[in-house]
Amino acid sequence: MAPSTGVLVMAHGTPERQADVAEYYTRIRRGRPPSDEQLAELLSRYDAIGGISPLAERTDAQVRGIAAALDALEPGAFDVRLGTKHTAPSIEETAASFVADGCRSVIGVVLTPHFSSMGTGEYLERAEKALGSDVSFTAIKQWYDAPGFDELVAARVREALGRLEEAERANALVLFTAHALPLRVLEGGEYPAQLAESAQLVAERAKLSHVEVAWQSAGLTPEPWIGPDVLEVIGSLPSRGISSVVICPIGFVADHLEVLYDIDVLAQQKALEVGVTLRRTRSLNDDPALTRLLAETVAAASKAERS
Repeated sequence: MAPSTGVLVMAHGTPERQADVAEYYTRIRRGRPPSDEQLAELLSRYDAIGGISPLAERTDAQVRGIAAALDALEPGAFDVRLGTKHTAPSIEETAASFVADGCRSVIGVVLTPHFSSMGTGEYLERAEKALGSDVSFTAIKQWYDAPGFDELVAARVREALGRLEEAERANALVLFTAHALPLRVLEGGEYPAQLAESAQLVAERAKLSHVEVAWQSAGLTPEPWIGPDVLEVIGSLPSRGISSVVICPIGFVADHLEVLYDIDVLAQQKALEVGVTLRRTRSLNDDPALTRLLAETVAAASKAERS
């Protein structure tokens, strides 16, 4: 018997071996193979963080944590499965497995807190289409505003501030970041508005007075992307009398290339170049508090769908 409710947890996906990077890069480029130079540059980034991204391992741990937390809340009521955007199992493959097993109701949740049409929206659309009209689909659009998320991130910020010297903490800037997107997909402004609200909620919880929002990891395309870019902000800090910064990549919930390279390598290099002390908040990864929060969000969505 299939459980009453399927839970399709969706994530970006990442190669687990360097041998798979070329195929992965082709997928994220929508079928266009990278040039030799582009591939070499991406491989050099993986080399800089230890050879390959830990995202696949982190995502699997998050999914297991969500499943365990849901089973603790409602034993046997949920069947949790992973589907990814760029690797196996794909969103479509996992959706098909629910259909094949006779699951009539599925809740979709993406492992990113904020909604954007190019991000979470695309994941949810793919899931709903793959499930078909015979399966009831409930989409969780965002969960940055779920009870407890602000405190979970605030605790990480307080810890990172604690790794600064007392004198450095006095004028430290806390910079909240998320993945940049092209301006053309931000017409409604929902994504940047959610990030600003999310940062404000954490700032209030952590009693921060000196916070800003920046963007990171913009694509290498000629079109304009949302800014300011995190590297530009870091570069401007000395002229503003700011000598230390804590970066909280609030748009990401796991260690991966955009955190371990774009922040820990590129941003750290920029900070050293301009004489700024930089600390980063620890990623949430499979923190039981996060997986429990996500499980409670799924359970609440299931209850609302049944009522």
